[in-house]
Amino acid sequence: MTVQDLAGSYSIEGSNQEESSNPTYHGILTLSIDENNRIIAQWIIGDHQQNGTGFYKDHILVVNFHYEGDDHKIYKGVAVYRCLSKDVLDGFWSEKHGNPLYLGSEFCVRIQNSRIIN
Repeated sequence: MTVQDLAGSYSIEGSNQEESSNPTYHGILTLSIDENNRIIAQWIIGDHQQNGTGFYKDHILVVNFHYEGDDHKIYKGVAVYRCLSKDVLDGFWSEKHGNPLYLGSEFCVRIQNSRIIN
């Protein structure tokens, strides 16, 4: 698998950086590749957008992300995904100001393009 195989959109189910690992959010993760074969990531979760950049090696994807909170502060963190296949990513994440006792989690499944046949 190459970094180019990861480009596309994924449906995500995740849990926040807290004691419970039950899913607390759903959204879309879009991955694209820049001219240096680095990952450009964008998460859309509800009304919020997060952006990040990262790299891929040996079936591991690492993305440093940031977003503006409702309090207008910038929050930063890192997400690490095990690429089970080009269509399935299993990951965990942590924010700088999150609860240091816990990790967030995310499970991502590629959104397949659908076509209507006449």
